[in-house]
Amino acid sequence: MANAFFNVPLPKNEPVKSYAPGSPERASLKKELAARKASQVDIPMIINGKEVRTGNKISIHPPHEIKHNLGYYHKGDAQHVNDAINAALAAQEAWENTSWEHRAAVFLKAADLLAGPYRDKINAATMLGQSKNAFQAEIDAACELIDFFKYNVYYMSQLYKEQPDSNPGLWNRLQHRPLEGFVFAVTPFNFTSICANLCAAPAMLGNVVVWKPSDTQIYSAQVIMDLFKEAGLPDGVINMVLTDGPVAGDVCFNHPELAGLHFTGSTGTFQYMWKTIGNNIANYKSYPRVVGETGGKDYVLAHPTANAQEVATALVRGSFEYQGQKCSAASRAYIPQSMWEEVKASMQADLKEIKMGTVEDFSNFVNAVIDERAYDKISAYIDNAKKAGGVEVVAGGGHSKAEGYFIEPTVLRVDDPYYTTMCEEIFGPVLTIHVFEDEKFWDMIEPLDKASPYALTGALFAKDRLVIEKAAHLLRNTAGNFYINDKPTGAVVGQQPFGGGRASGTNDKAGSILNLLRWVSPRTIKETFVPPTNYRYPFLDEA
Repeated sequence: MANAFFNVPLPKNEPVKSYAPGSPERASLKKELAARKASQVDIPMIINGKEVRTGNKISIHPPHEIKHNLGYYHKGDAQHVNDAINAALAAQEAWENTSWEHRAAVFLKAADLLAGPYRDKINAATMLGQSKNAFQAEIDAACELIDFFKYNVYYMSQLYKEQPDSNPGLWNRLQHRPLEGFVFAVTPFNFTSICANLCAAPAMLGNVVVWKPSDTQIYSAQVIMDLFKEAGLPDGVINMVLTDGPVAGDVCFNHPELAGLHFTGSTGTFQYMWKTIGNNIANYKSYPRVVGETGGKDYVLAHPTANAQEVATALVRGSFEYQGQKCSAASRAYIPQSMWEEVKASMQADLKEIKMGTVEDFSNFVNAVIDERAYDKISAYIDNAKKAGGVEVVAGGGHSKAEGYFIEPTVLRVDDPYYTTMCEEIFGPVLTIHVFEDEKFWDMIEPLDKASPYALTGALFAKDRLVIEKAAHLLRNTAGNFYINDKPTGAVVGQQPFGGGRASGTNDKAGSILNLLRWVSPRTIKETFVPPTNYRYPFLDEA
């Protein structure tokens, strides 16, 4: 019986463990990595809480050790997607009628499980399957996902508390109902936390979900589904299908009960999905909510008053952590001539020191890119740049896929601020820099603004406050997440809600109440206690 409005635990960001030599977390994680390397998984689809195996097994290999087999997943077809939709719709009534505090409890429990017994599991799976080093896995798969769960529960309670005013004689109420139908979650390889959150955020609000993870994230996706089950999520609320993207899309986008799309991935794919939904709009029971975060061509702009060492460090970290495979990664920079030599020397020294290799060697800063397709695309940009006029390879440029998909962190300096790698999203460890004359700082705003269709993240380095104010204003539409004197990566749930505009997405800010608003359909209720019994208003009376 609901007889109280319950206060939820006040969220705090999960502390990031260091994994320093001699630390207990380092020893524990290495043990989990070894155990996973020594065994093979057999990953089924999860439909209505049941394991579904097809026998069509696809092998899984670490991107940094492609000859090693981590196991297999069972590939499904269109019928499995239909089964997942039916399971979701069958679970819908019971789940949306579950008291909100019990829905919240599922995800609060998931957060605590993740902070404890599941921490090594999710980190090791992310490291091996997606080639993330221990620190990158920790801040993503463990800490950010814990934060998503806890903060979203808090935001949900705030949303439900928001109620309208009532005049004497009546009572106004506002219900935040889940959407009618199912939400289709399509998730990327690069952030385990995003994958889980794209399912969990709608589900927390009472929605049911069909989840299509990236083929290259399935190894950690299994851990997410195990986590949801142990946390008490009822069968059918989140269903994981392992099919080709077009197969899942064809079924979901042609289903009249499609209520929403929660997507992170490429701009081209998102635009195709939006167009498909638009073409089918007359067939749906309601207008689907379309929420997407797509690409980025993220920048660093330095003013002559900036500190060169700070700029260099931001570029190395912002461009090459997780091999540049972040939507927010710094992939282009505009550096004044007066500091270029110092920035270049510092970056070259850092990159000479940085090690590249497997995730099991914790001294490796850089690991492999996700798969052969990504490797071929990224290395082609590098090879073309080597042959192009007006381009200098400042650092890196090497690559090999003999043992794994390894690409050296590469820095290019270009004369043309509109050169290909200043404009196109590469999604790999390639940073392109244009050096400008100090007095032409303000002239850089136009090419920065026009070179790319994206507007996800960007960073400004300067000391002069008047410069900061003016530049921040001129750049206001170039980034949904804007950083002053910091790298353009590393948004933290509860601190910097994440998302961008233009070709970078719908800017619905994951990790904030703004995202949760997209997964509810408000209903206003007005109750009058003593209704009138005569149609006449006072103005109708004779004087």
